Amino acid sequence: MPQTTRNYYEILGLNRNATAEEIKKSFRQLARKYHPDVNPGDDAAEETFKDINEAYGVLSDETKRAEYDQLVFGKPKRKPPVGNGYPTNNRTPFDTWTVKDFSQTTSKRPKVMSSTSPKRDIEAKLTLPLEKAYQGGKERIRLEDGRSLEVDMPPFILNGQRIRLKGQGINQGDLYLKITVARHYFFELRDNDIFCQIPLTASEAVLGGAVEVPTLDGSVKMMVPKGVKTGQRLRLANKGYLDSQGNRGDQLVELQVLTPADPSPEELELYQKLREIETFAPRKNLLSSN
Repeated sequence: MPQTTRNYYEILGLNRNATAEEIKKSFRQLARKYHPDVNPGDDAAEETFKDINEAYGVLSDETKRAEYDQLVFGKPKRKPPVGNGYPTNNRTPFDTWTVKDFSQTTSKRPKVMSSTSPKRDIEAKLTLPLEKAYQGGKERIRLEDGRSLEVDMPPFILNGQRIRLKGQGINQGDLYLKITVARHYFFELRDNDIFCQIPLTASEAVLGGAVEVPTLDGSVKMMVPKGVKTGQRLRLANKGYLDSQGNRGDQLVELQVLTPADPSPEELELYQKLREIETFAPRKNLLSSN
């Protein structure tokens, strides 16, 4: 990991002894606050969002976090535990992806180099929100040499993918962009499927019916069958990601049945009536061997 003086713990508002769960919780709260969709046109919020993702990318990985602590704070390296509670990504590493060329425009003319200078390829990192990686579109990046490029990104960009921009390196060499797809506060990319959790009321779980579910294509109506339980999963076909083989994944929706924290008097009255007439006895056979 390159040397840095940035304090990733401060970026996430944590101390150096924060647990993995505290890191994840802080990231989600900050990502919701500074997400580009919540702050359209706010460049400062977008930069903060990128910083948050950069910090989380290091601190959520036990190995990277140990290396970071050793580098910045001089702590001895820690041996990462087996299974850190975060989903693994079995995708091919970025340096084995087939390099593709994409169109780009520059907002500044490239510096004129001496004809005797050799061509030199350069690399740059670019973090994209999940929505931008999914939909594609124009994205502006600033290089270390001061140039600003507006790149026309293709849709369905994968985490770790490399994109080559011909002639945008040093003296007409190539520029290679290493893409990081930022973790989203609601959607989770699992291979080419997209995972999310949707809360239901008790009545929706018992009676079933159509509920509105966000997807990367916009909200859709999903039919919930009668009598669903917390943890049960439904599938929205072809609402996932396109993988490197051209296969479209699905959206996996995990249902969470919730109860109201502060029901109204009318609701309490109805719940009381329901208790008096309900026949469902979930604890009846707790100690039964059958």
